Amino acid sequence: MGMFSESVDVACNAAGQPVALQWAGRHYTVCAEPVRWFERRQWWAEESRAPLGSGPGLVDHEIWRVQVQADPQEEPLTLDLSRHLGSGRWRLLRIHDALQPRTA
Repeated sequence: MGMFSESVDVACNAAGQPVALQWAGRHYTVCAEPVRWFERRQWWAEESRAPLGSGPGLVDHEIWRVQVQADPQEEPLTLDLSRHLGSGRWRLLRIHDALQPRTA
């Protein structure tokens, strides 16, 4: 589908990994091992100044790629989520299209 940014409610386990989320009025369960990485953000375009000691949360985004299902009978969705390190808020960044054969 593409890139966008929408708030989502995410539940995590004790290790901080997403295990479930609430989005668009539906409850989804993570059905595969999530993958985490960090991406640089353009903080200078988003923040007026950088408070002393705020480097890790200011410079990097924590990104999680998760596969989720609302119902075990449905095809899983692959989503990229971002967690703001300072506030703990989650955003849905990308929905990946399933790799399905296309018919003409």
